[in-house]
Amino acid sequence: MMYGKSIRMERIMDRRTGNAIIVPMDHGISSGPLNGLIDMKQTVDDVSNGGATAVLMHKGLIRYSYRQSGRDVGLIMHLSASTSLGPMVNSKVQITTIEEAIKYGADAVSIHINFGSEDEPLMLQSAGQISKQCNEWGMPLIIMAYPRGPQIKNQYDPEAIAHCARAAAEIGADIVKVSYTGDIDSFRDVCEGALAPVVIAGGPQMNSDLDILNMVHDSLEAGGHGVSIGRNIFQNKNVRGITKAISSIVLEGYSVEEAATFIN
Repeated sequence: MMYGKSIRMERIMDRRTGNAIIVPMDHGISSGPLNGLIDMKQTVDDVSNGGATAVLMHKGLIRYSYRQSGRDVGLIMHLSASTSLGPMVNSKVQITTIEEAIKYGADAVSIHINFGSEDEPLMLQSAGQISKQCNEWGMPLIIMAYPRGPQIKNQYDPEAIAHCARAAAEIGADIVKVSYTGDIDSFRDVCEGALAPVVIAGGPQMNSDLDILNMVHDSLEAGGHGVSIGRNIFQNKNVRGITKAISSIVLEGYSVEEAATFIN
């Protein structure tokens, strides 16, 4: 790995453990102004002070939130998008460039691929070009890889998730983001097969904080390298507390019971 990329990776991952607590806040393009993403400055302050290693957002939000105050935190700029208002919600298109991300001061970039969607070939072609440019500029690339499309019966199927994770790594992802498969054994297969570091998505809002913490703990037991959790963090009633609880598991090796004390 070239020096520029390795230096930037240390800005979004914990140097000591090689793990990451990424909080994505890119939901506004796809879903509109969600609760938790209105006072962006407060949300970024809460997750950074809670121990997040990086936040992830589209370029337009950086001016409203990033490094306004609070603890320093890495910046990942998201390059792809679609909206829930459009006819092909699973079709993610590139909306900005590596060069623009560098101008904004980003430490890494991310893209989203829905494997199995009608536009999968176009997303793969775009991802290949972005990966090439990331290597040229020394920019880390995170690929959000999900099995979604007309032929996908279960987007949490372990074999489908393992396929997506491996495909993202073969495209050139430095970090792969996938959904958790639901158990340690099947997720271990995902992590081993991906080769690249794997972090888990949070998915829809979960029933309880303990459900979130147990999922995080088990993903690490399986060989995961942390989380990229959005709504289950920024829509939590205690944003700083849930971030701290997750951080204590991912970076400090706390048990679920020990981590839960940061929320109460």
